[in-house]
Amino acid sequence: MLGRQRSGGSPDPPSADALCRELQWDPPGSAEDLADRWIDELDGHGVSRAALIASVPGDEESVAAAVRRHPSRFAGFFMLDPAAPDAVERARRGLTDHGLRAVCLFPAMHHVALDDDRVMRVVEAAASTPGAAVFVHCGVLTVGVRRTLGLPSRFDLRLGDPLAVSRLALAFPSVPFVMPHFGAGRLREALMAADVCPNIHFDTSSSNGWIKYTPGLTLESVFRSALAVLGPSRVLFGSDSSFFPRGWQQPVHDQQKRVLSALGVSPEDQALVFGGNFERLFPAG
Repeated sequence: MLGRQRSGGSPDPPSADALCRELQWDPPGSAEDLADRWIDELDGHGVSRAALIASVPGDEESVAAAVRRHPSRFAGFFMLDPAAPDAVERARRGLTDHGLRAVCLFPAMHHVALDDDRVMRVVEAAASTPGAAVFVHCGVLTVGVRRTLGLPSRFDLRLGDPLAVSRLALAFPSVPFVMPHFGAGRLREALMAADVCPNIHFDTSSSNGWIKYTPGLTLESVFRSALAVLGPSRVLFGSDSSFFPRGWQQPVHDQQKRVLSALGVSPEDQALVFGGNFERLFPAG
């Protein structure tokens, strides 16, 4: 997909390996090979389990193959475009046939508002699958690989409103909703949504560079507010680890560990954030 976009529709787009060389990424190889490499990486950092996300629509099978290879270590998530004509069927198939655990919605990327009926039907499919969750990216959205390759990102940031997630969460109270990056610049709205919806959770992943949009805001104050509103049982650590050779984002983990310790968060509550909540929502199969 990126190759076709980079070539401007040329009949001879650059190969995946060529793009990896330009990005200075290691080629992923087969789904099974990449899964094995991630297991080695996680073992090297003492990480017991992780979520794997299919980062382009239609790539569910790759993540499903990794989960089948290491079912006790991975929980599979997958991106879904609600505007696709087969979106509901793809959601059902991903959550049942493929054994994946969460549908990932990116409204700003796919230009589908969260109050659109097509989104509602996708969430209904998740609600009909025991144990399924819905991951919704709100706020600012950037895709570093697109920037590196000089590709435009025509995202509509107006559509990533956490308050719209609250409408879905209230309609489907049995479904866990996960908002990554504390709402990615929409912290106030994300806190409001989570305050009225006990099934909304925050994911702490990435460097959280969106903090720069609120002068004076710090990661410490973000965590303090999140814990005050959601409590420690609805905050899930995330690293945003994505490619090799970078691998596991240890600095993200270490920074957040320091922040929680500085805030005086108890070891028991830190254990929830750094794994316990994930295990509860996505127990190993």
